[in-house]
Amino acid sequence: MAYYESVFITRPDITTVQVEALSDSFKAIIAENGGSATKDEYWGLRSLSYKVKKNRKGHYVMLNLDAPAGAVKELERNMRINEDVIRFMTIRVDSLDAEPSVMMRSKNARDEKNKRDNFKEEHYSDHQRTPPAQQDQGESQ
Repeated sequence: MAYYESVFITRPDITTVQVEALSDSFKAIIAENGGSATKDEYWGLRSLSYKVKKNRKGHYVMLNLDAPAGAVKELERNMRINEDVIRFMTIRVDSLDAEPSVMMRSKNARDEKNKRDNFKEEHYSDHQRTPPAQQDQGESQ
């Protein structure tokens, strides 16, 4: 069997629960046709570069697939039929990564940065916004 990465974008007015159900139905189609979905990542509601079918945003989902070509064709046929899917793209890859995709890693990096910023703000009082080392330099001048 071959390896594929499939990303699809759904309409922004459906809920995340509906997006997950749609993703589960696509994974079931792959399983029925002799394949498996090794990874399912929900990237969230993101802005589109340009309007697609009168939508400015969409829910992004990526599936890593280990499936025969017939299963992928059936998956794409169902994506075309489904009114909630506004765009999709499936590519064949040499191997599947077990770690999170670049989109998920960048999201985690932003979360870590926010935690660091919040930690700094908590340790400086309201009247003391600059670190103590910088205050000492200002007083000695």
